[in-house]
Amino acid sequence: MDFNIAIDGPAGAGKSTVARIIAEKLNMTYIDTGAMYRAITLLAIRHNKRDVKDIIELANQAQIKLSKGSIYINDEDVSDAIRSVDVNSEVSKIARIPEIRLAMVQLQREMAKNKGVVMDGRDIGTTVLPDAKYKFYLTANVKERALRRHREMLAKGEKVTLEDIEKEIIRRDHQDTNRDLSPLKAAEDSIIIDTTDKTVQQVVEDIINIVKRGEGIVL
Repeated sequence: MDFNIAIDGPAGAGKSTVARIIAEKLNMTYIDTGAMYRAITLLAIRHNKRDVKDIIELANQAQIKLSKGSIYINDEDVSDAIRSVDVNSEVSKIARIPEIRLAMVQLQREMAKNKGVVMDGRDIGTTVLPDAKYKFYLTANVKERALRRHREMLAKGEKVTLEDIEKEIIRRDHQDTNRDLSPLKAAEDSIIIDTTDKTVQQVVEDIINIVKRGEGIVL
C-alpha cells in the first residue's frame, strides 16, 4: 500500500488491537508507538532511574526494535514485560519528556517513510504522521475502557481492582491531554469512532470499509 493509516486514542479504546488486525488484513506493517515508550519506561524501572537526564541517557544507549508484532530492547523480547502494572503507572511520565518524545517521533517517521504502515498512538495524526492519508481517533467511555483493561490484566495474572484501573485511566487521560509536547487529541481531519458499544470486529470493519471506499475498492 502506498499510504499510511494513523490511529489515535486514549488508553483502553482498543486502538492497538484494531490497528494490528487492520495491518494484517491489508497486508501493511503495524507499528505500536506506545510500546516504544513502554520499553523505555521498563528500562527506567529496571535500572531504577528517576532523574530525567539519566532516563534520556538510558534511552539513547538502548536499541529498540519492532518486529512481527513484538518489541525488543537490546535483542530481548519485552512484549509482555512492558504491559505490567508498574509500567502502566509510569509510562505517561516518561512519554512527556521532550527529548524522549522527539527521539521517538523521529524513529517513528523513519519507519513510516516508505508508506504502507498502520501506526497507533496518541499523537500520530497530529504530530508523527500529519500527512497520513487515513486518520482515525478511537474513544470509549472511561468505565468501558477500565473494564477492558481489567480483563487484560486478570488474564495475565495481575492482581488489580477495577476501581484502581479506572482511577489510573483517568489520571493517564489527564496527563496525556495536558502535556506540553504533542498532547493527546483528535486531528482535525480524523474520523472519530466511539468503540464503547462496538466489538473489535465491528471497529475493524468500519475502518477497512472507509479505506476501501477511499481507494476505490469494491466492497
